[in-house]
Amino acid sequence: MMHTTSIPALRTKFEALFPVMDERVRRQWAAAEALALGYGGISAVAVATGLARNTIAVGIDELRQRSDDHEPTPTIRRPGAGRKRLATSDPELLQRLDALVDPTSRGDPDCPLRWTCKSTRKLADELTRQGHPVSDRSVALLLHEAGYSLQANRKTREGSRHPDRNAQFEYINDQVRRCQQRGQPVISVDTKKKELVGDFKNGGQEWQPNGQPEEVRVHDFQDPELGKAIPYGVYDVTNNQGWVSVGITHDTAYFAAATIRRWWQKMGARRFPHAQEVMITADGGGSNAVRSRLWKVALQEWADELGLPLRVAHFPPGTSKWNKIEHRLFCYITQNWRGRPLLSHEAIVSLIGQTTTETGLRVEAELDTNHYATGIKVTDEEMETLKVKRAAFHGDWNYTISPR
Repeated sequence: MMHTTSIPALRTKFEALFPVMDERVRRQWAAAEALALGYGGISAVAVATGLARNTIAVGIDELRQRSDDHEPTPTIRRPGAGRKRLATSDPELLQRLDALVDPTSRGDPDCPLRWTCKSTRKLADELTRQGHPVSDRSVALLLHEAGYSLQANRKTREGSRHPDRNAQFEYINDQVRRCQQRGQPVISVDTKKKELVGDFKNGGQEWQPNGQPEEVRVHDFQDPELGKAIPYGVYDVTNNQGWVSVGITHDTAYFAAATIRRWWQKMGARRFPHAQEVMITADGGGSNAVRSRLWKVALQEWADELGLPLRVAHFPPGTSKWNKIEHRLFCYITQNWRGRPLLSHEAIVSLIGQTTTETGLRVEAELDTNHYATGIKVTDEEMETLKVKRAAFHGDWNYTISPR
């Protein structure tokens, strides 16, 4: 059985030691770790380091030989020898693999939160069919390097295992692909976790002078003067760009629609000057909930103003983490401000706007000081005035709001 709990620690140690180890030391270090783990150790070390099992086995033989004859091992092979890495010999392999696992990815942003339910054998077979011969074991190593992991089924709230869940995923992927092929904007929207403003503890660590940590409050009670921050985000799936409005009152449908409108004014209109529609993917709850009448009313008002139809697709219940904005934007914002108290709304906006990644993520942010009231009721008569066309497949999840 593979020691899966040891893999993260092994990977951390290997990455730290890699710059100071030559090829022989690397395989012997890996061999020592594998021997220490016992049964399944070779597999665990291979997954954690990316070294071939045969290489680790050679290292084990060298260690045993040294213990028998107490003589130094032979000189390592010349630099550059050995088989080239798959990513080097076949540059398109990683892109093809990512497209199979994540059909809607564009620009391949690096994300720490990714999963796949496809078996490595099926992925290897499909890649081979596409002209990229690879083994299922190599596919597993490539997935680990790209940040994917196997995820077990998890019981969540009632309705999370909707029978049409996978069919809805396929529908969203198909609609996203069609819009992107026609050059139409596709955005993922959601509300990030609300944050207390002030000198409160924020998870994570940052560099400070030794023995001088940032001092924060002991208890997390909202400061009545500073209040809270409500970040609502819009992520451009195709161009790897994000917009975040930081609200100060309530997370309502009008706040969500106002943020989307602001994204269009600041970023979307320039990026898509010839847009004929806008596709929006969203969770099924919150301010952009499937059953929220106010959400549809707010979008109808924007569609009338914009003069373009809005194609909306909601993720099934219990699957909010599949929404692109979660692992393409929000996780990087969290990483960027980890360990820092969010002392003011202006500081929060600044930290969000400074969020970047090596793959070119660009984020803009703005403080929204408008007051958004709660408890607004939408009557049946108002609903009848909306120009909503439900899709043939799950019209409750998928619909288009056209200008009136």
